[in-house]
Amino acid sequence: MKPINESVNRKPMLGWLIFLASLIVVFLLGILASSIMERRAESVFAYTPQVEYGQWEPRNEVWGENFPREFESYYKTADTSFNSKYNGNAMIDMLEVDPRLVVLWAGYGFSKDYNQGRGHYYAVEDIQNTLRTGGPKNEKDGPMPATCWTCKSPDVPRLMNEIGVAEFYKGKWAGKGHEVVNPIGCADCHDAKTMNLRVTRPALIEAFQRQGKDINQATHQEMRSLVCAQCHVEYYFDKRNPEKPNYLTFPWDKGMDVESAEAYYDELEFKDWTHKLSKAPMLKAQHPGYEIYLKGIHADRGVSCADCHMPYKSEGGQKFTDHHIQSPLNNVANSCQVCHREETEKLIKNVYTRQDQIIGNRDKLEELLVRAHVEAKKAWDLGADEATMKPVLKLIRHAQWRWDYAAASHGGSFHAPTEISRIISTGIVRAQEARLELARIFASKGFNEKVAYPDIATKAKAQKFIGLDMEKLEAEKAEFKKNILPEWKKKADKRESGYQVKL
Repeated sequence: MKPINESVNRKPMLGWLIFLASLIVVFLLGILASSIMERRAESVFAYTPQVEYGQWEPRNEVWGENFPREFESYYKTADTSFNSKYNGNAMIDMLEVDPRLVVLWAGYGFSKDYNQGRGHYYAVEDIQNTLRTGGPKNEKDGPMPATCWTCKSPDVPRLMNEIGVAEFYKGKWAGKGHEVVNPIGCADCHDAKTMNLRVTRPALIEAFQRQGKDINQATHQEMRSLVCAQCHVEYYFDKRNPEKPNYLTFPWDKGMDVESAEAYYDELEFKDWTHKLSKAPMLKAQHPGYEIYLKGIHADRGVSCADCHMPYKSEGGQKFTDHHIQSPLNNVANSCQVCHREETEKLIKNVYTRQDQIIGNRDKLEELLVRAHVEAKKAWDLGADEATMKPVLKLIRHAQWRWDYAAASHGGSFHAPTEISRIISTGIVRAQEARLELARIFASKGFNEKVAYPDIATKAKAQKFIGLDMEKLEAEKAEFKKNILPEWKKKADKRESGYQVKL
């Protein structure tokens, strides 16, 4: 092979080509080096603290000074434009969509008002606006206890730290309205100094302790679900101890499935309310999303809540958790397709297929429960006594508990479809057994006619059927929003103006 200089002397153009190629290579290497240095600079800048704040700082905006990317993505939970086939993040009047719910919850606050939940950004605003919290006229008025604030705001752990957990649960919901003003955010899940994930709600810690577990031993991946399990679980307000009224408790002592929680409540003879029509001692499932998730394939494979609902993303050379907490169906590429290689349309279709199949059976259970409540009322009207009705009411209680557990475990039809199907099927069995018993009671009273199904085609008709005075309830809420809410804001602004933040 000839030396390169001889080749260049014979063909001068070859030298120029080599020179130009070298320039291009050096230029590209320079761009690469510059990009790497720029990304490193961005990394240092992104996590250089701009402000210093206390451990219980409740204002998300203050945390956002140090973590702008996470904060900006969190504020996208204010978006309400996404609609999936079932729900999404838009506000939907679920009682208007399904008026049967009004009858199922007759005598309970959810029959007044139940909207599809929006993003975390609206947590405080939505609980202030709902008719379920009533129209309190002062801090000692209203239908709901202070415990109802527990999952709504980072002001909750702040206040629990200041006055104690049991003291926080005491009193009326209106009594702490001026204290709880910041929506769900940073301090609910993060340690202010280390930014490690942490559990700030004592009910989860206490439930682990009663099971002989130490939540501090949880792995980081487990914590990416446990911070969600602080709130997205089944719970109740324990009223047995007068020194600790309305103490928020998870019914996990006997296990974490629907039957174990039912046995726990039955042993305590606990009820959330007495049904207005049937007089059954009812249970209201909250939102056992974590319990249902544990029954599914994703939990079995070690996938956390955050992997799908808060997937990692990259921006400016930084990898971070997307705090736009939302349905994976609105972010399939970063959630589902990290593991699944199918096309977006097919993945979404798979979800909808599971939901369609389950919701069809759930709707049938709803219809059976409406009939059972109406027929139970008829049995009382015919003169049935408590001893005769007791086993019937227990069947109704257990049937609706299963329906509600399935309905309230948001996303359950996808998280654990076989478990949800099983729960609904056992609910159908119990509802039908209750109706068979009622038929025997009718026969013993000489009543052989069919009990008419009520005209509950709309929310308004259903609410009228159970005797709700909606005009009065709405007027009380409007008065509350006009007179009380502005005072809460004034007090909150005055308190927060004294918070110390160092630049």
